[in-house]
Amino acid sequence: MRVIKNNRITDDEWQRIKEIDVVEELPEGKVIMPFGYWQSNRDKLIAQNRKYAVCVNGDIETEEVAKDIEHFELIALEFPIFTDGRSYSHARLLRDRYGYTGELRAVGDVLRDQLFFMQRCGIDSYQVREDKNIEDALKAFTEFSVKYQTAADHAEPVYKLR
Repeated sequence: MRVIKNNRITDDEWQRIKEIDVVEELPEGKVIMPFGYWQSNRDKLIAQNRKYAVCVNGDIETEEVAKDIEHFELIALEFPIFTDGRSYSHARLLRDRYGYTGELRAVGDVLRDQLFFMQRCGIDSYQVREDKNIEDALKAFTEFSVKYQTAADHAEPVYKLR
């Protein structure tokens, strides 16, 4: 699978798992696991001394994720439907309030129209919905040249450029 990372299309080096029963069955390599699985197996996973990635949905409190951000190389933010904006809030809080510097990835119902705004909130990689053209989605980052507000991307707003 391919993803957009830092405004470039690249092969995805992460494997997303939906369910797994025991920590010992966790595949080798880079794995994105459900945040609930991390919470249930936290101590065992930390003992393995690996970097991990978790997938967070909108029902999870950002503060819960922030408690362990030093263990997460990537945090995938679930967008179950394009009208559900809770993961935008997760992204902004993780970047600005909790200082997360790892990769924030949008997954789920991720569409071209959202990418520019996701980037403004601090998301830096995107798994575009499978039925959409990833090359076309990449164009979203060049469609706007002026920003009216400050955001997690720290772009200078247009009113300060006068």
